[in-house]
Amino acid sequence: MAHISTEDALEYHSQGRPGKIEVIPTKPHNSQRDLSLAYSPGVAEPCLKIADNKDDVYKYTIKGNLVAVISNGTAVLGLGNIGPEASKPVMEGKGILFKIFADIDVFDIEVDATDPEKFIAAVKAIAPTFGGINLEDIKAPECFEIEKRLREELDIPVMHDDQHGTAIISAAALINALEIAGKKIEDVKIVISGAGASAISCAHLYIAVGAKQENIMMFDSKGLLDKTRTNLSEEKLFFISDKKVKDLKEGMKGADVFIGLSKGGLVKPDMLEGMNKNPIVFALANPTPEISYPEATAAREDVIMATGRSDYPNQVNNVLGFPFIFRGALDVRAKRINEEMKMAAVHAIAGLAKEPVPESVNLAYGSRHLVFGPEYIIPKPNDPRLITTVPPAVAKAALESGVARINIVDWEAYKQELTKRLGLDNDLLKGITSKAKENPKRVVFAESDHYKILKAAQQVKDEGIAKPILLGDKTKIKKLIAEYNLDLSDVPIVNPRSAEEESRRNRFGEAFWEKRKRKGYTLFEARKIMRERNYFGGMMIESNVADAMISGITRKYADPIKAALETIGVRKGVKRVSGMYILLTKKGPFFLADTTMNIDPSAEDLVEITALTANCVKQFNIVPRIAMLSYSNFGSVKGDIPQKVSKAVSILHEQYPGMIVDGDIQANFALNNDLLKEQFPFSELMNKSVNTLIFPNLVSGNIAYKLMQELGDVEAIGPILLGMEKPAHILQLGCSVREIVNMVTIAVIDAQARGK
Repeated sequence: MAHISTEDALEYHSQGRPGKIEVIPTKPHNSQRDLSLAYSPGVAEPCLKIADNKDDVYKYTIKGNLVAVISNGTAVLGLGNIGPEASKPVMEGKGILFKIFADIDVFDIEVDATDPEKFIAAVKAIAPTFGGINLEDIKAPECFEIEKRLREELDIPVMHDDQHGTAIISAAALINALEIAGKKIEDVKIVISGAGASAISCAHLYIAVGAKQENIMMFDSKGLLDKTRTNLSEEKLFFISDKKVKDLKEGMKGADVFIGLSKGGLVKPDMLEGMNKNPIVFALANPTPEISYPEATAAREDVIMATGRSDYPNQVNNVLGFPFIFRGALDVRAKRINEEMKMAAVHAIAGLAKEPVPESVNLAYGSRHLVFGPEYIIPKPNDPRLITTVPPAVAKAALESGVARINIVDWEAYKQELTKRLGLDNDLLKGITSKAKENPKRVVFAESDHYKILKAAQQVKDEGIAKPILLGDKTKIKKLIAEYNLDLSDVPIVNPRSAEEESRRNRFGEAFWEKRKRKGYTLFEARKIMRERNYFGGMMIESNVADAMISGITRKYADPIKAALETIGVRKGVKRVSGMYILLTKKGPFFLADTTMNIDPSAEDLVEITALTANCVKQFNIVPRIAMLSYSNFGSVKGDIPQKVSKAVSILHEQYPGMIVDGDIQANFALNNDLLKEQFPFSELMNKSVNTLIFPNLVSGNIAYKLMQELGDVEAIGPILLGMEKPAHILQLGCSVREIVNMVTIAVIDAQARGK
């Protein structure tokens, strides 16, 4: 797992607007008329409608897509009873997960009440605001009574995720693990370490899917729950065992399944030796499992292992469940989340693991071929199919069990709506990061006397994305490293101006002169210019001393571009390099070119720019669907630009017959399929969801991406240089650490592609 320092975590939560969430209006609000509609007098009309019919609250307000994440802070993660205020960062984080995985809006609410009656009263009092309640981080045994009462007394879905989330996901994993092991759930002996809310809920759900109560042994910190124990809660009494074992080690002898929901390091390798053939071990304590994956697999080659960690196979992660369960429940306005709905989620998740895995998921997790088996018994958290698999299953179960208030008739349309909610190509950044980590490359940072560059270098090193090489004055760089408490002691620092680099500087200069001696350089000038970091760094790439270069944070764009073009040069057959930006939006990623290089490209230049852009998009495992933009629609306005763009499209159709491309076309028609269908149904872009925009000149491309970046909810990655012989990418002046890290990741992917 990536190293996260205290400083990084605190900075993440405090930088800019403090916290992780904000409220954003969804209706126009800029004119006096808008405000009169939003508030007084216009707001009176929906109020009166709701007063006449309470169900209209779903029609006129956010209620139908709003979940409360509520805690009193008595059992926060592994931190214990830290209070409601200290639990707020966790609740905000839970809200983010609801939003990014299922497009559910969240208000996090921290209640200062440890008494169950007061807590229940507080939640009931605010329940009319919400379409559902997610209870979080409430200690046992109070959590059982709180959830039970709220489920009975409210008419909206209520779920304590700490209980049911892990139960649902681990039950799905258990079903699949037993199938692989060749065992029947009704026959297996199950040992559970832990007797808190999650463990008890897991055991109940295992029984619901077929396990026998008499085959379950549950251990708490004092040992086995057996008939000799006194003062046990009602929930623990249900799992009293008549077995006689002295400790967990003895209990695991002859067991088929071990479920760990207790504390790290509790299980030693020799304790697995007494388990039956093909033992199933779910060590789910986080962040340190009861037994680590390497220890378990070393002790038993036949083990089927799961943990709560993302850096080993088979992560049991609640995010596979709660966003999608609430999504399905909200979409049919379910009165509650019942056992049928939970069971539907279990089987939907289990079944998905048996389906062929999309290439995007393989890419995201650095795998060549994920396939159902001991190392893949449960879907990955970022599997885009979860949103179209789990919510429909939950919604159907709600309808069939009679707790749904509205019906879904067209299930295919519902699935399309779910896909549209998320913009499912937005896992792009996660995918390319995982791909970069497969084979990190040597990246030269040409401006390493800058804090942001050094911070980015540490981050890509720590995450295994790249192997940094720092260029600049060693004394100055080391002073910055010490000043900002960075850990770059194992990263090479190279000063092109130093005496120790004289030999290499001369060697690079001579090689550069051979390339440029007929382009105005003397040997003296070639050697002298190697004292410049961008030229020295470029020759490191050219000489295979490094694989990629990043520069530009402190200089105008043209300077490092000139150095890169003169040292590395363009790819064979390419006449012009071009610049592309990736914009990550709610509708998925968009690829924009040319945004940085060519002022007024010809039709032939546009063809080359489009081909280079399409090839780059394909590297990200995305099919490019390309709109060639203009101020005209298919010749509707005469002029040099529409004519140029139309000519480029004709050439592209001829030279690249499989390419999805059309134009000339205005941007709104390219991006709005309803408009396109109404006016230009003949276009090759109809129903294609355009993701690549080619601009007719630099003015339009540069202005467009900067406007989108500043005015929209957009993250920009770029500019990505297309057409270079080897990877060299130029940063935006004054860009952020995150933007630098993203560009390094792109550079590594670029270098990997060149190496194949």
